[in-house]
Amino acid sequence: MLGSKEAVATIAVKDLAVGRKFYEQTLGLKAVHTEGTEAITFQAGATRLMVYRSQFAGTNRATAVHFMVGGDIDAVVKALKDKGVTFEHYDLPELTRPGDVHVFGDLKTAWFKDPDGNILSLVNR
Repeated sequence: MLGSKEAVATIAVKDLAVGRKFYEQTLGLKAVHTEGTEAITFQAGATRLMVYRSQFAGTNRATAVHFMVGGDIDAVVKALKDKGVTFEHYDLPELTRPGDVHVFGDLKTAWFKDPDGNILSLVNR
């Protein structure tokens, strides 16, 4: 029923202006639609990400969105660090962490948070 329908990831933020600045200027996403002062939809590759205002922003303790950056993961991590992004470090079984990128076999991932504490990640897929 929904397998052929488009899905949009959503992330809650407390202050839409702060969220917009982070997702546009820090992550480099392009705003494609605005719902007044309540929500902004960004283009992320072939998908979309809606950032909306909510009092519950940052309460999810799991990864909200993965950005599939392919083999560019190390360069993307460096570029984001240069923009002031701090990466999270997790001690997980069977993972190594040379620097900010966690490695499990051929899988590489790096986690970071937006200004509201939402957990985002980069993945080498």
